[in-house]
Amino acid sequence: MSANYDVAIAGATGAVGEALLEILESREFPVRRLFPLASKRSAGKTVQFRGESLEVGVLDDFDFRQVAVGLFSAGASVSAWAAPRAAAAGAVVVDNTSQFRYDDDVPLVVPECNSDRIAQHANRGIIANPNCSTIQMVVALKPINDAAGIERVNVSTYQSVSGAGRLSMELLTAQTRALLNGGEVAPQSNQEKSVAFNAVPKIDQLLDNGYTREEMKMVWETRKILEDPDILVNPTCVRVPVYLGHSEALHIETREKLSVEEVRDLLDAAPGVVVLDGENPGDYPTAATEAANRDAVYVGRIREDISHPRGINLWVVADNLRKGAALNSVQIAEVLVERFL
Repeated sequence: MSANYDVAIAGATGAVGEALLEILESREFPVRRLFPLASKRSAGKTVQFRGESLEVGVLDDFDFRQVAVGLFSAGASVSAWAAPRAAAAGAVVVDNTSQFRYDDDVPLVVPECNSDRIAQHANRGIIANPNCSTIQMVVALKPINDAAGIERVNVSTYQSVSGAGRLSMELLTAQTRALLNGGEVAPQSNQEKSVAFNAVPKIDQLLDNGYTREEMKMVWETRKILEDPDILVNPTCVRVPVYLGHSEALHIETREKLSVEEVRDLLDAAPGVVVLDGENPGDYPTAATEAANRDAVYVGRIREDISHPRGINLWVVADNLRKGAALNSVQIAEVLVERFL
């Protein structure tokens, strides 16, 4: 990556946008000029990058002919019109929303799993970033699928409120404070049930099959990323009162039997994975102690499934704003500029 590139961030003032700024800087992405963009209500705000204050521009008015790469995290409805406009102007868009993930001609990429698909950016000028819960799961599944094939995955997620945005983080603080002071908490306008001291088994809208859209994202995206339409995925997605980091319990049924030792060795060698799975107290990862503010996908509690002859159980945690969103986007952009631009 010897060349330098002009880069725009759409949604620069949001939680993921802040993470994008930090990760671009810490990973020394070859940025020549950076253009932070947001809605009109955020115009005039400033963000920090490489020790400088940069004024936030208005996405609606921006001329994308000025940049080579656009990192989008401003919501699906915004990406629906803004990403094609940016691509038509010559920028390659890495889109961190659900808007284009299921389009056949748009690559859906987790670099540890399918970086070669980034070449397909030439189709429409857009690369899709998967859902946060899918990303950490497929990073752990990829080496197992390559070695033994996967027939089925039962997954329960325990997802932090940061996955729903900054407002949900603020609501968790307010609700927790109220409850600890003996008050009562009613759900807010963007909630059906309050999250504080609770576990809410519904993320996103319910679909006709009884699953939520968040759950079906894991089904659709896993099959597309691992390029296997026959993998069965049975998800339950739960919102929990954690600020940062998603946790997942995976129950995997492989086509060929793998021992715990073989799975541990595969994951130890896998890019982006840190195995924490020992016999000492605390030799397992959690969202707060390992995942938060770190880049790796952490795996522990590796054990054979006593209910299935070819079953393996894993506990997987990752920072949903970093690997689940901003970091994965920047990793895509790194491969893009290194191999395809």
